[in-house]
Amino acid sequence: MATKKKNKGSFSKKLLNKYRLVILNENTFEEQVSFKLSRLNVFVLAGIGALLLITGTLFLIAFSPLKEYIPGYSTTNFNHQTVQLAYQTDSLTHSISLNQKYYESIQKVLTGKLEHKDLSLDSIENTSTLTFDSINTKPSKEMMGLQEEIKQKEKFNINTAQIDSEYLFFPPVKGHVTSKFSDKEKHFAVDIAVEKNTPVMAAASGVVIFNEWNPATGNVIVIKHKSGLSSIYKHNSKIFKKQGDLIEAGEVIAIAGNTGELSTGPHLHFELWDNQRPLDPMKFIDFEK
Repeated sequence: MATKKKNKGSFSKKLLNKYRLVILNENTFEEQVSFKLSRLNVFVLAGIGALLLITGTLFLIAFSPLKEYIPGYSTTNFNHQTVQLAYQTDSLTHSISLNQKYYESIQKVLTGKLEHKDLSLDSIENTSTLTFDSINTKPSKEMMGLQEEIKQKEKFNINTAQIDSEYLFFPPVKGHVTSKFSDKEKHFAVDIAVEKNTPVMAAASGVVIFNEWNPATGNVIVIKHKSGLSSIYKHNSKIFKKQGDLIEAGEVIAIAGNTGELSTGPHLHFELWDNQRPLDPMKFIDFEK
């Protein structure tokens, strides 16, 4: 027991023993600087220095562009570029597939298996996209009966479409309507030709639920309104609002443009939806100047 106490006492003495660190001039042996230190002081100073070094390194990485070089770290700009590249890759894959089918058709023409008048890249694209023609979409007798029952019930209900007729909409732009709403052509929108840099305004008050760039439709913004209504604005050259922003009717949200592969000139592609049902915007809004 005495030996253990002696060892413990000697260890504490070693930590607290004072030492002098002296820096001498090598030629004259003159004392330049001297410090009084103990082993405990050295350990404490080394610990504080290491802690400051680690903290400074963390702050440098967290609040500087250096963090982008850390493997696995992702930024908003990087994610946006990744989505754009994914869309472009998908478009290129689709184009390559169409070209391959076109070359195969050329081979059939050369071998006499296909008439030249039937050879068209547009027809090939149409046949490649219409993949549901071979599916039997006719409703069964049970489904027909259910639909008829629902129609009878809806005659006595006030649906959202009737309420929408009394809903006040603000014209997002004023211009010439070049393409109208059409169920048969699956064009659930109106296209309004406008001049370059025409401001686009919100059709009604609501909140932005979507704000993204798409290779086909360019810059797209979607606003959710009350009563299950949504308005969609496509082919914008610039969007001023971000997801989650509250919008007032008539507030400028974007600049009309010519972005996206499906655009052929400066215009606004405007859609109006009631939950999951498309509505004809021209029944509620006058777009003509």
